[in-house]
Amino acid sequence: MSRDGGKRVWMIAGAAGLLGIAAGCAGPYQAPLARRSVEKDREPTVERDPTDAHRERVERQERDISRTPPTQRDPATIVQMRERALMLLSAAAGGATPEERVNALEALTLAPGRLNAVVGQSLTDPNPGVRGVAAMAVGRARLRSASGLVQPLLSDPSPLVRSAAIYALLRCEQPVDATPLAEMLMDSDPLVRAQAAFVLGELGEPSALGPLRDAARRSLPRASPAAVRLMDLQIAEARIKLGDDTALVDIRTALFPARPEDLEAVALAAQIAGQVGDRSSIDRLVFLTAEWDRDRRPMPAEIRLAAAASLAKLGRRQGSFIADIYRKNEQDTLRAHAAMVYGETGWPENLDVLNEMMQDPSGRVRVAAAAGIVKIAAQTGLAADGQ
Repeated sequence: MSRDGGKRVWMIAGAAGLLGIAAGCAGPYQAPLARRSVEKDREPTVERDPTDAHRERVERQERDISRTPPTQRDPATIVQMRERALMLLSAAAGGATPEERVNALEALTLAPGRLNAVVGQSLTDPNPGVRGVAAMAVGRARLRSASGLVQPLLSDPSPLVRSAAIYALLRCEQPVDATPLAEMLMDSDPLVRAQAAFVLGELGEPSALGPLRDAARRSLPRASPAAVRLMDLQIAEARIKLGDDTALVDIRTALFPARPEDLEAVALAAQIAGQVGDRSSIDRLVFLTAEWDRDRRPMPAEIRLAAAASLAKLGRRQGSFIADIYRKNEQDTLRAHAAMVYGETGWPENLDVLNEMMQDPSGRVRVAAAAGIVKIAAQTGLAADGQ
């Protein structure tokens, strides 16, 4: 695994590596740029914007969904599906690839008892991404019983792991010096800055707004523009979480790509819009789920699925039809994305397809499907036992 990949896989929480798209991802997409007409003498034809038809379809599906009463599922069946999913995730937490281990750990935060049973080995994993996600999971689940296992990570060689350890201990109400987070915000590595910003946003400490703004202003001349762009979005997300809504403009602007190399930032911005509850981005997210943009160029599958997942988080659950398109795709990354979208909808109606996807030959798809089942079960109130 590359240095960037090892970090990116867990820095962007919620995707856990599934949204690590590159500029050349998923087909020959080119962002809409200003173009000259080469047929000046030709009489213009008025064609319907393909995104208008897509928007009408989405709105029609939303109306149908609102009129359709939710399917009543047997609670015992949901509990059984959840149990199978938790068994799969517990096994995957010690699985063959770091990506599977990371995604399994993140999903198990909804079942603290199961997380507690496997997190010890994860905190000593040879992969720093897994160690970092394990520490974040301890913090999210407030597993005080595991705080002693997190303490050694304060001296981890990776600053990303150290920041996660600080988060975990603070969330578990253990004494810890948090000043290294401020130092990481000024690090020369944009990934370190981004992770520190993410942690500060998750901690919800308003006093961090000043340092976050300073970090956004301080340039990184030696870093790649793409890495800096992603860092800026992570800093903006943290500021929004801490109450600074002026940073929303950074997220909304990133949803309008100007170049093909902007697509990774589009995917991250789409994800963040859902996480921070930016309902003003809904129209743009609907546009990003379209098969074609206004220049009739194909929209990358990763962008469509990221936008659909965020729409689900914002209460627009009709994104399931986007997942339907990709759940049997030959690329397992897209099938895993589709499973994630199904889980975000919270619909019990999607449990059967997720149950089927837990039999997928790809481990990343099985883990994503199991995570979706656990998430839907939690939203139905059938996970109150904490296990």
